[in-house]
Amino acid sequence: MQLLQNKHIIVFGATGGIGQSLCRRLSQSGAHLSLVARSEPALQTLANELNASFQRADVTNAASVKEAFDTLERPDGVVLAVGSIMLRSAHRLKDDEWHETIQKNLDSAFYVVRNATKHMMKQGGSIVLVSTAAAQIGFANHEAIAAAKLGLEGLARASAASYANRNIRVNVVAPGLVNTPLAAPIVNHAPTVEASTRMHSLGRIGTPEDIAHAIQFLLESTWTTGQTLVVDGGLSGTKLPR
Repeated sequence: MQLLQNKHIIVFGATGGIGQSLCRRLSQSGAHLSLVARSEPALQTLANELNASFQRADVTNAASVKEAFDTLERPDGVVLAVGSIMLRSAHRLKDDEWHETIQKNLDSAFYVVRNATKHMMKQGGSIVLVSTAAAQIGFANHEAIAAAKLGLEGLARASAASYANRNIRVNVVAPGLVNTPLAAPIVNHAPTVEASTRMHSLGRIGTPEDIAHAIQFLLESTWTTGQTLVVDGGLSGTKLPR
């Protein structure tokens, strides 16, 4: 049974590594997709491949997110697969780096949740945000991204409570290190990725498909809300013997 058959899903960050994998997966599941990202040429290419509609938007801009929702048809599901990687300890963080991390990871989540809930108020729906396993435990040099993503998770849990009576479900997927273009500076540096691989108990870093599978589950699951599903190869939940 295709639970997402003919359901309208809006994917913000559709042209990213996880976003593209998710869009292809959802398309195969029979969903009707609207793709949102900043780069119109990349959006056009993916939309043509998947026979999907698309809308250019900047998720760090409140008006741009509102315009995207007002332009596209009412969604049954919304995914925010947008973020950044800022690896710098607090005393080395510049003000603009801090603010940019908050804008990309927390402000964007608020703008998406605010507009998605307005458009889902009558018929319900599912919202899935993407966090990071680094928000689950303390990693050195992750102050900005951990703070932003923990804020995102708090937003999701509170929104899940606020809109449960409207049958709007709000959940989060928290990945470990995933082999995407965003993570290229890490995964393309052999010593770093080898060290990271050893930290993941299952002995490998993640793939975009690993995360797309989890996001689809949360889109489909009609009795799950206010949850953070950690998909990190055991990074945050297990400790290997030395």
